Amino acid sequence: MLKEKTDKPCLLCGKAVKGRSDKKFCDDYCRAAYNNDLKSAANNYIRNVNNALGKNRRILENLLPAGEQMVKASRDKLIEKGFQFKYHTHNYSAKNGNTYFYCYEYGYLQLENNRLLIVKRNEK
Repeated sequence: MLKEKTDKPCLLCGKAVKGRSDKKFCDDYCRAAYNNDLKSAANNYIRNVNNALGKNRRILENLLPAGEQMVKASRDKLIEKGFQFKYHTHNYSAKNGNTYFYCYEYGYLQLENNRLLIVKRNEK
């Protein structure tokens, strides 16, 4: 015969939990809300980084004319459009020592005088 324990409170709302002795929540809503709250901080960080990477990619894509493989632009122009230089997906060090920073298939090389060379990686 199962004995219902009612002295154990729900981890989210505090109502009495009925049923199995190892139950932690009074219903599915409380269980889902509790677990969503636990993961929301990490998910927010990941979402913000992914949004920044996507925005950086769109900015680079919009500055590079269709059909072109590279174009020069000022660093200030990218900043003005909301580009965040601390976010990139990867970098590439060329044989000549230049380091290209990429947001997916679009990248940039820092040049002199606050200028950038925006490039698109060749798809293979």
